[in-house]
Amino acid sequence: MINMATNYFMHDVEYILNHGYKDENPRPKYKDGTPAYTISVNQNIRRYDLERGEFPINTLRPISWKSAIKEIFWIYQNASNDLEILNNKYNIKYWNDWQSKDMPNTIGQRYGATVKRYDLVKNLIKSINEDPFGRHKIMNLWQETDLKETDGLLPCAFLTMWSVRKNLAGKNFLDMTLIQRSGDMLAASGGGGVNEVQYAALLMMIARHCDLLPGVFVHFVQNEQIYDRHIEQAKKMQQRFINMTMDEFYHEYEHKTPTLILKDDAKDFYTMTIDDFEMIDYEPIKPQIKFELGI
Repeated sequence: MINMATNYFMHDVEYILNHGYKDENPRPKYKDGTPAYTISVNQNIRRYDLERGEFPINTLRPISWKSAIKEIFWIYQNASNDLEILNNKYNIKYWNDWQSKDMPNTIGQRYGATVKRYDLVKNLIKSINEDPFGRHKIMNLWQETDLKETDGLLPCAFLTMWSVRKNLAGKNFLDMTLIQRSGDMLAASGGGGVNEVQYAALLMMIARHCDLLPGVFVHFVQNEQIYDRHIEQAKKMQQRFINMTMDEFYHEYEHKTPTLILKDDAKDFYTMTIDDFEMIDYEPIKPQIKFELGI
């Protein structure tokens, strides 16, 4: 059975290509200076129940899940905006294109710098532990003071809302909703892409730290787009999906369901490393598909 994230992704690609609208006067540009136009839809939403094994990772191309989770370490665990940490500790370089002019070698007063300034993770964990069924559990990276303080990329995935839930068997689960203002669907934000992988992992990490079970992860994207220079890649992924579906139908082949495992001895959010995670039964279609990014 083709996994939920891949099905979501394919449905959304087809919907955007058939019903999306073209933007006007786009801010991003490709490296050659050409405006990076997109085809978009508004208010896209996807839902995954991690308890039922619905981990969101796309199988139509390899997703760099380890790098995705390392970004979460940088932003929420290290609470950092420092590109040297990202480059040297985690070997991730693609954020360098968004280096701040006001704060060199950083992405400005953004992301991890905001987490640190407002103690967002510590306050979240404190709220979960002291008032688990309260309704005030929010981490918000969209702080107007911070955004006006320096230049830098405005946060895309900027808000998480958290809720504890007890099921009929008496088990306590942690549910989380991610709100994203804008998403490059093929490169990062689409079903099972980098953004969903990393924030589902963040849910798992916070749940473990608070002695809860990871529950439902919902991803809402206000504006989700396909770039004009990604159209051919989208069509290639459509063909891969068709081939997968035919393979299942004609050969009675059931695709494995990929799952991310957080090892049992990883209990402290602040000391978790990438070695505490294991991805099992993930067999994406190769070779990799590359995308030219709008900066």
